Amino acid sequence: MASSTRRVHGFVALAAFALLASRCANLVFFLPVDVQPKSLPRREAAAGLATALSVLLGMDQAAEAYEVPALPYAYDALEPSIDKATMEFHHDKHHLTYVTNINKALEGKSQPPLVELQKTAIKDGAAFRNSGGGAYNHNFFWLEMAPTGQGGEPSEKLAAAIKDSFGSMDEFKSKFEAAGAPGARFGSGWVWLIVADGKLAITSTPNQDNPLMDGVDGTAGIPILGCDVWEHAYYLKYQYRRPDYIKAWWDVVNWNQVSAWYEDALAGKAPSADSSTAAAALVGAKRTSSKTPSSFNLRLNFQANSQFGT
Repeated sequence: MASSTRRVHGFVALAAFALLASRCANLVFFLPVDVQPKSLPRREAAAGLATALSVLLGMDQAAEAYEVPALPYAYDALEPSIDKATMEFHHDKHHLTYVTNINKALEGKSQPPLVELQKTAIKDGAAFRNSGGGAYNHNFFWLEMAPTGQGGEPSEKLAAAIKDSFGSMDEFKSKFEAAGAPGARFGSGWVWLIVADGKLAITSTPNQDNPLMDGVDGTAGIPILGCDVWEHAYYLKYQYRRPDYIKAWWDVVNWNQVSAWYEDALAGKAPSADSSTAAAALVGAKRTSSKTPSSFNLRLNFQANSQFGT
């Protein structure tokens, strides 16, 4: 009886909190001054805060469907590398399609963290491979980017590994760009920087495959950086000029996040992209030191461990 009463009170509080959040034009007051985005969509802010409150109230989220995570920056924050219109339909339309379809495939069934679907996705069939892969890859993609000028630099450890594996940062970028060019990755797909057997390697995969999948057409490993080379990721601005898009994309890479994923990958841990556990960052379950005031640890509806700035 007490549990039921707490649940009712929790839902009442959640509804009130969501209503309050929906009245806020943006959430910049939650962010350090030096990383405040230009705007944060009101509906996405409300959704993120409601999810956070439900975590605080102990409501069960395990059975909920996967969600399209809210972007941690404004749609135009990646300009001029990626234009606002592309970000809007890429995030709101294409990503939504992948999430909708994997939810349909798992309707009435357990929905584990997205990363757990990847290993057997090819064997499990098209819905898991294309839609489950697409949902995971895009969650990964939004996290590994930061507003122009706020992505930092590779950590000393990652920079040394890049130099050891590829000769220099410039040579690494050149090889990465070549792997993503139309002549190397014909049609749709992704180009990745991965950790395989403790070493860095560059690979590419078709469609929504990724290096975590058993049987992938490419080098298997743990991805720490990935560039979406589907036309929907760049065509409005670059048309057929995919190489120009990849070159411009370097300006919005969130090297702070990539460096953190590199450390995890060395320990055998793949990046998590599960939106159901995201609110932990917002409610303080994943805290950072007060010595790093420029950390951008606010994440709405998806896991957040990236940092903008150093």
